[in-house]
Parts: sequence; structure tokens; C-alpha cells
Amino acid sequence: MKVTLHRSFHFNAAHRLYQSDWSEEHNFKVFGKCSFPNYHGHNYELIVSITGEIDEKTGFVFSIETLKNIVKTHIEDVLDHKNLNLDIEAFQNVNPTLENIIVYIWNVLRTEIPMDKELKITLYETPRNFAEYSGT
Repeated sequence: MKVTLHRSFHFNAAHRLYQSDWSEEHNFKVFGKCSFPNYHGHNYELIVSITGEIDEKTGFVFSIETLKNIVKTHIEDVLDHKNLNLDIEAFQNVNPTLENIIVYIWNVLRTEIPMDKELKITLYETPRNFAEYSGT
């Protein structure tokens, strides 16, 4: 029997959406106010979902305590209160859009979650803007 476990997390980060080889006018046309040169921030809400069989001994699909530690170490401590464009190497040459951030988070967490577990990430940039990614 498979069960899906969900845990929510949050982090705050700043970013700017732009292409350096475009004019400011073209960046504004494509990215709107998200392209303003002085950056802007979001209070990101992250939901990590793990699906798998229930362990007979522990009764867990995956330990919440372990998941909390993984996300704290590999996501919150890395991204929280950072400028994604300037502070995070993965975004030095990749536009830190919601879509690219969620793929980054999934790739990081996938290395920490056993492969016999399905992993899905939901990331809210605002209450109205969010994405889901499960590696495909």
C-alpha cells in the first residue's frame, strides 16, 4: 500500500528575472517588474511530497525528522535570505524563475531521498503563483 507524505517548509529569497544580453526595455517587456535592476523578494512556500510503501517496523513512509533535517541543510540553509542571482552558483547563468528554482530544489532533494520513494515538489512563489515538479 502506497501513501504520500507531505511536509511544508518556507524560505525567503530575492531574485531578478532578466537576460543580460537584452536591453532593459526588452527585459521589461518579457519579465515585467520582475526585471527591475534592484531585485525583489518572495516568501517561498515549499511542499515536499514523498510517496512510498509504509515501513512495517516504523510505520513511516519516510521519517519526518529526517526530511526536516534534509530540507533545512540542503534547501533552507542554502536559499533562505539569499539573492538567488548573486549568491547561488546554480543561478549564475540560469534565470531564477519559479520553474528553474523548483527543478533545482527537486534535483538537490532527489539525491537525499531513497530512489524507491517518489518525490514531488510544490513551490509557491506567491499565493497565486506556484509550480509542481516530479522529475519528468
